[in-house]
Amino acid sequence: MAKAVVILSGGLDSATCMGIARAAGYELCPITFDYGQRHRIELESAKKVAAFYGVKDHRIVSIDFLRQIGGSALTDESIDVPTEGVSREIPVTYVPGRNLLFLAIAASYAEVIGAEAIYIGVNALDYSGYPDCRPEFIEGVEHVLRIGTKAGVEGRPIRIETPLLHWTKGEIVRRGLELGVPYELTTSCYQGGEVACGECDSCRLRLKGFAEAGAKDPIPYRPGFND
Repeated sequence: MAKAVVILSGGLDSATCMGIARAAGYELCPITFDYGQRHRIELESAKKVAAFYGVKDHRIVSIDFLRQIGGSALTDESIDVPTEGVSREIPVTYVPGRNLLFLAIAASYAEVIGAEAIYIGVNALDYSGYPDCRPEFIEGVEHVLRIGTKAGVEGRPIRIETPLLHWTKGEIVRRGLELGVPYELTTSCYQGGEVACGECDSCRLRLKGFAEAGAKDPIPYRPGFND
C-alpha cells in the first residue's frame, strides 16, 4: 500500500484530509507538530483522530522554538486572539514560517519512509488570509521539493496534496461527513479551552461550515454559540 504523510493538527481541516487520504487508499502516516501553540489541546485531539484511523505510527515533532520567536497570538500569550470576526487583513494569529516548516519536515519524513504524497489541509477560500495557505505557496514548495530532495532529482517527486484548497467550509464539512470523519474528536478554537469560544476566526469559520452543510457541530461551545 502506498504511503501518505498527513499533517495532522487535530482540527477540522486536517482530520478531513485524513479521511480523504484513507479513501484514496493510502496507508496513513500522520505527523503532528508541537510548536508551542497556546491551543495545546489540539495535540490531544490529533492523537484521538490518529487512533480512530488505527494508524501504525503517529509522529509528534517538537518545533517549539516558534514559541520562543513569538510574533503570533498563537505562540505569544501577551498578544490577544482577535474575536472581532474574520478580516481581509492578515491577522495576528498568523504564525511566521509555520506551514513552510511543517512541509519541510513532512517532506523529510516522507523521503525516509518512502511516502509518495503529503496531505495538508490548507484552504484559500474560507480562511483567515494566511499567505502560506495560497496555491502559489504550495506550488513554490513543490518546486523546491523537486529540485532539492533525492526523491525529486531521481524522478520520484513527493506530491503535496491539498484537496481542500478551493473548497468552502461547507463543502469541506459535507465531504468529511460523507467519509465519516470523527469531527467530535477534533478541536479548532484558538483559545485552547475545553469548550470552544465561538468568537475567534477558527471557531467562526468552523461554525460557518457546519451551518452551510446543514449539520450541527458535535463539539461543545460557550453558551450562545452553536445553539
